[in-house]
Amino acid sequence: MAKSQANQDRVNDFVIKLANVNGTGSASANSLLMKSIFRMGVPVMGKNYFPSNIQGLPTWYEIRVTKEGYVARSGRVDLMVAMNAETYQKDVREVSPGGYLIYDSTWPRSAVLSREDITILGAPLAKICNENFVGVRNRILMKNVMYVGLLAALLDLDVEVIRQLLNESYAKKPALVDANMKAVQLGYDYAKASLPCPLPPRVERMDKTKGHVMIDGNTAAGLGAVYAGATVGPWYPITPSTSLMDAFKSFCQKLRVDPETGKNNFAVIQAEDELAAIGMVLGANWNGARAFTATSGPGISLMSEFIGLAYYAEVPAVIFDVQRVGPSTGMPTRTQQCDILLCAYASHGDTKHVLLFPSNPEECFYMAIQAFDLAERLQTPVFVMSDLDIGMNDWMCKDLVWDDAYRPDRGKVLSKEEIEALPKFHRYLDKDDDGITYRTLPGVSPKGAYFTRGSGHNQYGGYTEDSAEYQVVLDRLLRKFKRAKALVPPPVIEATGTSDIGLVAVGSCRGAVNEARDILAKRGIPIDYMRIKAFPFTKEVEAFMASHEKIFVVEQNRDAQLRSLLTLETDVPKSKLHSILHYSGLPMTSKGIVEAVIAELGDAKRASLAAAK
Repeated sequence: MAKSQANQDRVNDFVIKLANVNGTGSASANSLLMKSIFRMGVPVMGKNYFPSNIQGLPTWYEIRVTKEGYVARSGRVDLMVAMNAETYQKDVREVSPGGYLIYDSTWPRSAVLSREDITILGAPLAKICNENFVGVRNRILMKNVMYVGLLAALLDLDVEVIRQLLNESYAKKPALVDANMKAVQLGYDYAKASLPCPLPPRVERMDKTKGHVMIDGNTAAGLGAVYAGATVGPWYPITPSTSLMDAFKSFCQKLRVDPETGKNNFAVIQAEDELAAIGMVLGANWNGARAFTATSGPGISLMSEFIGLAYYAEVPAVIFDVQRVGPSTGMPTRTQQCDILLCAYASHGDTKHVLLFPSNPEECFYMAIQAFDLAERLQTPVFVMSDLDIGMNDWMCKDLVWDDAYRPDRGKVLSKEEIEALPKFHRYLDKDDDGITYRTLPGVSPKGAYFTRGSGHNQYGGYTEDSAEYQVVLDRLLRKFKRAKALVPPPVIEATGTSDIGLVAVGSCRGAVNEARDILAKRGIPIDYMRIKAFPFTKEVEAFMASHEKIFVVEQNRDAQLRSLLTLETDVPKSKLHSILHYSGLPMTSKGIVEAVIAELGDAKRASLAAAK
């Protein structure tokens, strides 16, 4: 077999894919493998592709070892660990030419695994497990841990790092450390004795993970909500947002319990449905708490009427939308960015909402805090637009940093003394001419009481069906939304200084875009990049759009929702915008972006760019 890119030496630059069965404990083994590589100082990325059932269906886990620190899928598989007989044929096809496939050779499967351009390595994992462990369930679990040991030998991993991770994970259960380490050692010893070790794709120690942590976006967002001062979290379970509320509850149990009384200073409430959850959020915020919920697209659809109430009655609310594939139930365990328009204009009538677009778990943490401040400053719902890829996958992020000087921005909330000094309080009267009115909290002063309504009301808080009075309030709400442009985070712009070609994206597209720009630059095609972090769009967004001749809009949905929003909410000519769309449900790769840009620019433009460079 001729050498190809995959079987040449690929130190710290390859992809492992592990095929298994959901519910067999493979997630723990896969995480152990990825974190072992991370602990050796090598940048790494993990993507979990799992079914929407509890047990029995196929699941895959993809680990990209990347010395350059890329966080997107590469689109190739250099080493496949095929542990699921039902998916062997699919798994064999996915291996890149020159790559490797490892399978459990306890049972012969040579006909199914036949392929001349890859190397197939067998290891009798089940047989070894049956000889060394007792109990059906225990043997299933230990077989997965065994392949970690097997890969440790094949990839030249430090077994002591694995031991250290096991000690940390099972510090209170030393028997589990011993059992897992026994399985690791069995796999390691078999590979050393019977397989070529190490393989050309292998790991060498680096020092590129210092100051970084492996964390998923839902955990980071839950932690951010705690640090933002949130104390109330009503929710209804829905994939892929459930783990965000689990994380919030876990952190609250550590950080929000009164040390003297042992009483909780927080409330996490599993509501009967999404409507009840958002209703509780509005009630808690109206009473002065910082409250939020986490959901996904179907939940937003159900919450829409209450979201409209919050917009019109001007009640703060924070909603984390961990986006998944739609429409309808769609594919609950796959990722997309398909709720952009749904959230921007959620509810009937004229509504516009603030959206924040985190690009990784680190930004989920910081944007959680920004969301609560913006919601109270603007007295309106704020959406944090995460997605399944960010929310449920482990990312290598910079260590989270906290400023102890932070104080929540409660916005225009009148104190008792300020209320008493007023001749009369009018809830919706714009005294400062910035679209944002003053509010009061219940129980502070009888003089600050008002009737909160979602029906037609005038600037004094009274019911009205008078057209002019109604329009005064609605026009002010639009002024307030425009005011938000100066308050939301500006975009991140990376300009070459020589290109009139721009690329625009939001959220988790960032990893694929960064890698694509590097590839295009090496081919003589420099492209400027703007990563939008918020809606409404700021003046920087308008300036970037105006200063580029051709703009590629990269997003993960079928209907070009970001492009539509840019067309509706900026002055950019529609002819400037060219969509690059990805909506398979899997995270993006750079390949589709590179190919689309090259195809659109054409030979003449590519030549002129190269000459200018």
